[in-house]
Amino acid sequence: MLVAADKFKGSLTAVQVAERVTAGLRTVRPDLQVEALPVADGGDGTVAAAVAAGFERHEVRVCGPLGDEVTAAYALRDGTAVVEMAEASGLQRLPEGVFAPLTASTYGSGELLRAALDAGARSIVFGVGGSATTDGGAGMLAALGARFLTASGEPVGPGGAALAEVATADLSGLDPRLRSVEFVLASDVDNPLTGAKGAAAVYGPQKGASPEDVERLDAALGHFAKVLDAAGLAASPGAGAAGGIGFGALLVGARFRPGIEVMLDVLGFAAALERADLVITGEGSLDEQTLHGKAPAGVAAAARAAGKDVIAVCGRLALAPEVLGRAGIRRAYALTDVEPDVAVCIADAGPILERTAERIAHDYLT
Repeated sequence: MLVAADKFKGSLTAVQVAERVTAGLRTVRPDLQVEALPVADGGDGTVAAAVAAGFERHEVRVCGPLGDEVTAAYALRDGTAVVEMAEASGLQRLPEGVFAPLTASTYGSGELLRAALDAGARSIVFGVGGSATTDGGAGMLAALGARFLTASGEPVGPGGAALAEVATADLSGLDPRLRSVEFVLASDVDNPLTGAKGAAAVYGPQKGASPEDVERLDAALGHFAKVLDAAGLAASPGAGAAGGIGFGALLVGARFRPGIEVMLDVLGFAAALERADLVITGEGSLDEQTLHGKAPAGVAAAARAAGKDVIAVCGRLALAPEVLGRAGIRRAYALTDVEPDVAVCIADAGPILERTAERIAHDYLT
């Protein structure tokens, strides 16, 4: 049995999901061999998944999205670093109820990348998602040695709105080590930088941006790309990921890949899958978004290709059985099947998930 599930956001980490599922299964089958491989799709929780798979956790003090210092972590093993931008520049770094859509910066993400380089990383998986920022990766690039100046020669301020003031961009000071590492941009979204499907329009409102803010940010991002003479790159899949940090990463040579595919490779999923006869995956909500690059869909696709059955667990289920089947998921078990009250499911997700895993064991293992 292989448990390869993502987090239940707001309730359980991916590691905790694996622990609870394992406990529930063993309540029914104490002798059951269970291998846990927590997974992530590049967003928040990516470093934790890597650490659970045997990577070493490294902590470093970096600049948070509002300019205050925070402790962020990356993971390292055998020259491969897993860096999660949300660790430095994510919504999780903002005080509750506080947003800064125009001024939040990715500078700390650049510092985190630099720390991984300092530690000897030869390959970097840069997981992006859950960002508090819409600065096109300008802050990250500045931390890595780029300079963005106004018409008067002053450094441009932090955040996406300030990009409208960029008059010159000097990339000559970028850390030369970026040219010698394998740099992978891992994301579950493929949005371009600007436009109706761009970083500001699609994700800005989640970061507190008003309609006027969205227009201002989108125009500023477009101007930034124009100054960099990188309009073509701005239209590339993944450029709009995490407030446009994808654009900044692509600008310095990163290669875009779907986050779950990258993470399954990094975590050693293929070998674990070969040892399994049944796979349990899942996340907090199985819905239409799941089908577009989220972890359970990636796990199910890989398992189906290997001829392995997949069961899913989730807090909330919003996909019909036939849709699940087309995604490679034989059946899904939702916490709301056990406890209809969603608030209770969120508050008591762990015990309810254990009971759900007991049902799976009775249905498939007895």
